[in-house]
Amino acid sequence: MRRCWIVALGFVFLPTAVLTQEKGSKAVPAVLKFQMKDIDGKTVDLAKYQGKVILFVNVASECGYTDQYKPLQALHAKYAKDGLAILGIPCNDFGGQEPGTEKQIKEFCSTKYNVTFDLFAKVGITKDPAPLYRFLISKETNPKFAGPVRWNFEKFLVGRDGTVVARFASDVDPEGDAFVQAIRKELEKK
Repeated sequence: MRRCWIVALGFVFLPTAVLTQEKGSKAVPAVLKFQMKDIDGKTVDLAKYQGKVILFVNVASECGYTDQYKPLQALHAKYAKDGLAILGIPCNDFGGQEPGTEKQIKEFCSTKYNVTFDLFAKVGITKDPAPLYRFLISKETNPKFAGPVRWNFEKFLVGRDGTVVARFASDVDPEGDAFVQAIRKELEKK
């Protein structure tokens, strides 16, 4: 598409496609307008998950809930083909329970729990929150599920349309009926 700019009376008018996106493409939901580093240090545009059901989980290797890696991996194995994307985001803000480097975290997750879902670099959530978490906890951007993250393994479920549809506390079992049903309900939406 050729881009032309119209200047009139000191204002610059951009074609609509420049302000939104090219014709024929879907607008990126606000929750996916962030870039993060993956566990290997590569920049990932979260827009790559557009159209998927996404589960954001703040993880830690030395937490009482660390065994949740096992059911999270089982969910990934069962539902990734249907469009579920689990994003494990390490954080050391809660009790210093993720002290390792990204390399150590990756090794721990792969050797102890055979994790194959996407892992990201360690971020802050309570201390200097990462932009994604500022979005997820803000009353302005996520009013229905806003509020501080209280501990490791809190989970935010995002529907295919990019809407945050549920939030689960750390002690919610990823194998529990309510949790699995929430994921399945979103996966059924096309």
